Parts: sequence; C-alpha cells; structure tokens
Amino acid sequence: MVKICYIDEAGCTGALPAADAPIQPVLVIAGIIIDYSKLHDLTRDIINLKQRYFPKLISTNSTHLDWIRTEIKGSEIRKAACSESRSDRRYSIGVLDKVQTLSDNADISLIGRVWVKGIATPMNGVSVYTSSIQSIYNDFQRYLTAEDDFGFVVLDSRLKHFNTQVAHSIFTQKFKGTGDSYDRVIELPAVSHSDNHAGLQAADLICSAFITPVAIDTYCRGFVNNMHVRPRCSELKTRYKDWLKSKQYRYNEASGRSRGGLTVSDGLGKKPGGDLFR
Repeated sequence: MVKICYIDEAGCTGALPAADAPIQPVLVIAGIIIDYSKLHDLTRDIINLKQRYFPKLISTNSTHLDWIRTEIKGSEIRKAACSESRSDRRYSIGVLDKVQTLSDNADISLIGRVWVKGIATPMNGVSVYTSSIQSIYNDFQRYLTAEDDFGFVVLDSRLKHFNTQVAHSIFTQKFKGTGDSYDRVIELPAVSHSDNHAGLQAADLICSAFITPVAIDTYCRGFVNNMHVRPRCSELKTRYKDWLKSKQYRYNEASGRSRGGLTVSDGLGKKPGGDLFR
C-alpha cells in the first residue's frame, strides 16, 4: 500500500532581530507519514473533531463533507492552550488529546526540522525551507526502503518562488546523471492547499500546537521574551513530549549514528535535539 507524507510548517522564515521582537522565534517544517489505507479514517476523524469541538465552524445547512473545507488552525489552539483562561485551556487540551488519538489511530510517523532562530542572525528563508524539504525527502526515502514500499509527498502551498525552488531542488536529485536519490518517492512534491486534505490539516495541528510550544519551551526560555514565549508552553511540553518522541521515524546509518525524526538547529543556546524531549 502506498505511503503519503504530508508536509506543513509553523512559524515564519523571517529573522529574529531582537529578543523582544514580535517575530516567531521557532520555525517548524515537518511531515507526517501515513499509509493510504488510513486516509479515509483520518479524514473522518478530522471532520468528527471539528463537529464535536467547533459546532459553529460552518453553516448548519452544510453537508457532512463540507466540514473538511474550513480549517481549525494549530496556532489558535496553541494560543488557547497557553491562555490565562482555565476554560480555554481545558477546551484546547481536549482538542489536542483528540488530535493525539486520531494520529495514533492513523499510525502516523513524524519527520522534520526545527529551526530555533538566533537573535539578530540573518536567515535565508528559501535556503532553510529548501534544505528542510530535502531532509524530509531523505528520511522518507529511508522509511520507504525499510518498508519496501513507494510513496509521494503532498506539500502545503506557499508563495510561488518557494514552491518552484523546492520542486526544482527535488527534481535535480531525482533526475541527476548518477541516479535517482529518491527512487521510492514516485514524483516531485504535489503542492496543494489544505482545504481538502485531512493529512495537511493534521500536519498543521501537530506542527503548530504540539512541536512549536515544546520547542519554544525547550530552546527559547531565557533568551527570547516576546509574545510567543508563554509560561504555559512548559505544561504542553510535559503533557506531550513523550508522545511526540514516540511518533518519530528514526533509523541508524551504517556508522551507527541515529538519524531521522525531528532534527533541531538551535541558534540560541546550541542545545542538542534530544533536549526537545527531556
């Protein structure tokens, strides 16, 4: 059965000019891998989640399948989960626990990059984004080889120059003279909008509402003091770090070095990636 890797991001590719600048201090670019046989169940579960927790999200005369077209954004769920309002926190944790369950039911595997921005450090957004997608492709290729399977990538659409640059970088690796580096990934990334993709919507929720607050709490506290570094991020880390760790796809190279999963580049304290789960 074919595997699908849905890739989304949380944060922006802009630099962090100062510790108190209102820029998101972390950029997460991650993919969730699912088997095609799980796609219909994941779609059903995402729709059911919206109907249960956000009953006023769309008009009452909409059809059941219309519910997929209006997203619930992970950034808003994260904001509510870190709110001073107890009722907002309880409600959003209920949503996150449900996302955790539906992800487990879909048997997802997680790969990606976490970029912790240095203060007043230049950031080449196109380069960072392109290298992150290449890294995810490398890990997806290893996953497919281990599973003796084939797959394809669905990438959440961004600006055209990002999309074309990323697609071309994959193109050069697939069609180079020395052979296809991604011979188990059947095409260049399919760039799409998340409105009709439960997989992209699940990827957004995991990037924005799970990985981002865990990364912020781990790497940004003590360095960055803007609106994104909220004290209650630590509660989300305590609740979900072990689950995130368990969902990673990790593998060992011939040298014995462990690769894959969530790789962290910390531009602040230079902490290792393993700290994400400690």
